Amino acid sequence: MSRTNFDQLLQAGCHFGHLRRKWNPAMAPYIFMERNGIHIIDLNKTVAKIDDAAEALKAIAKSGKKILFVATKKQAKDVVAEKAASVNMPYVIERWPGGMLTNFPTIRKAVKKMANIDKLMNDGTFSNLSKRELLQVSRQRAKLEKNLGSIADLTRLPSALFVIDVMKEHIAVKEANRLGIPVFGIVDTNSDPKNIDYIIPANDDAKDSVEVILSAVCGAIAEGLEERKAEKADEKAAAEQKDQPKKKAARKEEAAAE
Repeated sequence: MSRTNFDQLLQAGCHFGHLRRKWNPAMAPYIFMERNGIHIIDLNKTVAKIDDAAEALKAIAKSGKKILFVATKKQAKDVVAEKAASVNMPYVIERWPGGMLTNFPTIRKAVKKMANIDKLMNDGTFSNLSKRELLQVSRQRAKLEKNLGSIADLTRLPSALFVIDVMKEHIAVKEANRLGIPVFGIVDTNSDPKNIDYIIPANDDAKDSVEVILSAVCGAIAEGLEERKAEKADEKAAAEQKDQPKKKAARKEEAAAE
């Protein structure tokens, strides 16, 4: 069964591409027609591509790895923050910090700095600072939180990137390509799909379009996480069962020794 359907995507306006003069010819396979100078995306292909991406993302989540969501454009920010947080995945919705992937240790240092400030604030180290100094520290903390708070739990490089508007986030895509991290992307008719591993051809400007696609893929990620949890519980139960005879024998020995 598909995770979305034609009507659902049509209602969300996923089919609206860009003006014909802005198109990227590499997107031709995903364009259904042109209407009033605007390219219309073939939603049957979008449905299939969402399913492909969802299955791959589910497998990544099931293996316990992280997917980093990236969307710094205004219309997509809130939706991405909400959906990524709902499945406990990191996200970047402010400016993409250059070197976020290719220079990951530096980014981790900045995240640690944030944790250090919190620690010093809580243990009273800062209590002897002047008001002005305290304000400076608070501002620094707020800036770090704004830019890096949503990736605080990302202790190692993500296993995949999910990008809304691959043209706007070209630096993020480039870094992922360099490191061989697979890129999933909502790709509009004005973008180049060349460096995207999992292409979802759709309108990347409308909030409803982004939301319907993210709901589908995050639903798949949630399933992957649930299956992982269930498997771990089964493994634990099996291990305990295996230990049962040993525990019984140990108890018997104890009783005999008494």
